[in-house]
Amino acid sequence: MSRRSKRCERRNKQRLEKKKKLKQYDDFEKVASIKSLYNSAKKASKGVKWKASVQRYLLSILFKVSRTRKDLLNNKDIRGGFIEFVINERGKSRNIKSVHFNERVVQKSICLNALYPVLTHNLIYDNCASQKSKGTHFASKRLEKHLHWFFNHYGRNGYILLIDFKKYFESIPHDIVKRNFRKFFTDEKLLKLADDFVNAFGECGLGLGSETSQINAIAHINDIDHYIKERKRIHCYGRYMDDSYIIYQDRECLRRLLDNLEELYKSYGVTINKNKTKIIPLTGSFTYLKTRYSVTETGKVIKKPCRDSIVRQRKRMKRQAILVSKGLMSTADVQTGFTSWIGSMIHRHSRKTVFNMKNLYNDLFKKGVQNDTSNFRNETKQDTGVCRLAAAAKQCNTEKGFRT
Repeated sequence: MSRRSKRCERRNKQRLEKKKKLKQYDDFEKVASIKSLYNSAKKASKGVKWKASVQRYLLSILFKVSRTRKDLLNNKDIRGGFIEFVINERGKSRNIKSVHFNERVVQKSICLNALYPVLTHNLIYDNCASQKSKGTHFASKRLEKHLHWFFNHYGRNGYILLIDFKKYFESIPHDIVKRNFRKFFTDEKLLKLADDFVNAFGECGLGLGSETSQINAIAHINDIDHYIKERKRIHCYGRYMDDSYIIYQDRECLRRLLDNLEELYKSYGVTINKNKTKIIPLTGSFTYLKTRYSVTETGKVIKKPCRDSIVRQRKRMKRQAILVSKGLMSTADVQTGFTSWIGSMIHRHSRKTVFNMKNLYNDLFKKGVQNDTSNFRNETKQDTGVCRLAAAAKQCNTEKGFRT
């Protein structure tokens, strides 16, 4: 047997072992068990225990979990509608469809015990969103590593293609998502439950605010990710949900590749946003995930915060100063948010930005706190002086024999 055939046999054996491991997640009983629902309720309540609805659920958690299990086994519809609201984020209006906590527990259970381990097992390594030990910081590190790799091979003689999708969540077709379920699952009850969570958002699209939507979104165009990495042999490729990049040495090849990808994305119901999709030379600078990147002549990667985020933070702090002056917000809450923002700047080359922002913070809040403290001390001194005078007068009256 040749060396190549041995390697092929070894890989086929590994694939069969992976399939056997994934079989354990094709079980509705594992999702609907008391233990799974109880653990899911505990995990779903993290960070939101201050809400009254969550507290009411946790007060009678065993009763609620057993009732949910009974409803699931009787094929009862556990969906309770959405709590809809709008968030204005960076000039965009995002329609959030949040589910009730009782339904969130079931979503957490199906994600932990079925969807997440199965749908994420064959994702590419550079798919960086909504996975354990991954996130925006991981995506930034991968892009930085790809830029270093490209510079070591080709220098700065290359281009980066930045791809952005138009209304990614709202345009995902349900039939493709359900077809993806049936590649891995055969349990009819499990498939029906997963389909119900998808059908809750209407005829097309997935809603923001559900954990199932996040997992379905990262796995939706996974086949195209493998096509770019394996068929096109492009090493420097990464994706964070609906934002992706490709680094290559030829502009014309990137243009042809973009035309090819546009057709592939259309077959998955996804449309490219042509206003935000660009090909930029590596000799200049570009923005990815709200960070401004540039490569120097020596190959060093400079990461600076996007100007829009700096302006937004300054405006936010000035609005918070007004709220603090009116007594509608505490300085402790302001400090918590400001510390979090500084933590996000640590991984960027932003020493001067942080220094200037700290000066603004001190001008807006520290001086006001010092003035309040000095006024409090003066009032305390005055009160202490009055108390001493009253005590002296009382002692004098006692010595003279007057009643007090």
